[in-house]
Amino acid sequence: MKDLQINQTNLRLAKGDITRCEVDAIVNAANESLLGGGGVDGAIHRAAGPELLAACRLLNGCRTGDAKLTPGFRLKAAHVIHTVGPVWRGGTHGEAELLASCYQKSLELAEANGIRTLAFPAISTGIYGYPLDRATAIAVGTVRTYSENHPQTIITEITFVCFDDATFRAYEQAFEESERGTD
Repeated sequence: MKDLQINQTNLRLAKGDITRCEVDAIVNAANESLLGGGGVDGAIHRAAGPELLAACRLLNGCRTGDAKLTPGFRLKAAHVIHTVGPVWRGGTHGEAELLASCYQKSLELAEANGIRTLAFPAISTGIYGYPLDRATAIAVGTVRTYSENHPQTIITEITFVCFDDATFRAYEQAFEESERGTD
């Protein structure tokens, strides 16, 4: 699968463990408490060490659709952007808007903090139950729109890190649909 180049930002796919990414920031699919949990959230907290939990305690949580920043501590990434995705409730409770906001707010926070490279997990697709095909379309569409609307962005690379084959295939499909939409 080829990467997507939008202005000066390269969008790419990778399969693997987001906690091992060598980027300026990784995005954590967190819960509202920011105090750790399961899935990618738990993995990031374990890999970053207890300092991450201590830093998150000072943030007083995070609303769904918003994002907050901490250092990366023991991670290869210097920063962690914590964002809280929506729980899927059938798609009629603003879930799409809240999920798009997670990506938008994370990108804005990255830009404001001089972050040039970042990696996203598939936000809300685990225990929060967001359908993978819908979530990946929102992720790619929101990031693409941000990159198109911010041609002078300092963000040069955005990686969608896929934990498994099904997620990777869903992102491949979202990339293909995004490319077809620009022809």
